[in-house]
Amino acid sequence: MPVTGLLEERVKVPDGVQVTLEGEEVVVATKGVTLRRKLSHPRVLLAVEGQEVHVRSEYPSRREGALVGTFAAHLRNMIEGVTQGFTYEMKVVYSHFPIKAGVKGTEFVIENFLGEKFPRRATILIGTKVEIQGDRVVLTGPDIEAVSQTAANIEQATKIKGFDPRVFQDGIYITKKAGEA
Repeated sequence: MPVTGLLEERVKVPDGVQVTLEGEEVVVATKGVTLRRKLSHPRVLLAVEGQEVHVRSEYPSRREGALVGTFAAHLRNMIEGVTQGFTYEMKVVYSHFPIKAGVKGTEFVIENFLGEKFPRRATILIGTKVEIQGDRVVLTGPDIEAVSQTAANIEQATKIKGFDPRVFQDGIYITKKAGEA
């Protein structure tokens, strides 16, 4: 059943941040940091008006109404990403074999996990910076999706198969998400 009328959400753009529409792509930029994302649907319109971005749909169905909120949330995350960035903290946990973690190019390499002979590898997405500080791994970047997917890749790389996870709790786990909307 369609909702009657106009559904609109407004996203405020802070000073120093530029939001432009290039076809179906939204570009959010400030001081050397730029994020691009394709946000398109035939019945959901985006418009930049002054210091606000209007996301609207006329006579939306349930799905289109949901997309208005989703597009607005993506815009807010992009604005927060270019102004403050996102930080995820992970903790290296081991009890049996000491884990050695390192960054080699675009890969996060986990060595000696459960005494395994060959290292496990996780992909680091573009725009994500990974720092290893003792038993902590800190991931930072302007794109929330790249940072969170990199954290998920690292967590999945240390997933234990064939052992009781209540006993073998070794792995690298997300402990803190800072700057998340």
